[in-house]
Amino acid sequence: MLNKETVVELDSAARHLRVEILKMLNISQSGHTGGSLSSVEVLTSLYFHKMRHDPSNPAWGDRDRFVLSKGHAAPALYACLAQAGYFPAEDLKTLRRLGSHLQGHPDMNKTPGVDVCTGSLGQGLSLANGLALAARMAGKSNRVYALMGDGEVQEGQIWEAAMAASHHKIDNLCAIVDCNGLQIDGEVKKVMNIDPLGPKFLAFGWHVLEVDGHDIQSICRALDEAETVKGQPTMILARTVKGKGVPFFEHKASYHGVPPSDDELSRALEHLGHA
Repeated sequence: MLNKETVVELDSAARHLRVEILKMLNISQSGHTGGSLSSVEVLTSLYFHKMRHDPSNPAWGDRDRFVLSKGHAAPALYACLAQAGYFPAEDLKTLRRLGSHLQGHPDMNKTPGVDVCTGSLGQGLSLANGLALAARMAGKSNRVYALMGDGEVQEGQIWEAAMAASHHKIDNLCAIVDCNGLQIDGEVKKVMNIDPLGPKFLAFGWHVLEVDGHDIQSICRALDEAETVKGQPTMILARTVKGKGVPFFEHKASYHGVPPSDDELSRALEHLGHA
């Protein structure tokens, strides 16, 4: 279990990530605000508590792998990688600029620390399956983590991959769904209802955990439990809030792919204590 000091440090890191995400989106005036902010605590828990990785050696063969299946949340991943030391924080200002290594969606050929090219929704879990199976076949102990969006889970390929992961008993795989309830067209349950999500993954042979996706201690506890599960993959359903951390962005599908204006950035930073 995490001690109080570590939880405070991780919460502070998450707050800093939100600030960096909002700043880079404002500078680029392009990108996805809502889903980047909703995934911050999950990414913080992975990169600064659970995952084995080495920013000084991004190609380290024994590192854990991370697949951002919801690739449009790239600003959150980039902020995380910069804070971890994969590249200078100054690079965040170049998001989506021509020639920048920080493209609108993650590119493993350009950005240090990115393991998989993603962006076409529905494919990330299949990629994670392959990475996890490859590690097992090579006799390596590294684990694979994949973060999906709940709107993305409407994709049929997700369920093919879920069935395959269970069939092959890929227990070095831990998938996470950012369940913020919203997608670009509105409420997930109205566009294409995926509930009850937990029982569905249980029926597909997964070990299923459900957590508050903004409670770092709960997330880390679930990640720790996933590491002990043998013979089946683990699914963590992280209940989150779209646009989390900024009241006027929260619970609004309209900010799915809209960056903050100068005024919104100023008000958001003031709320986050970084005015």
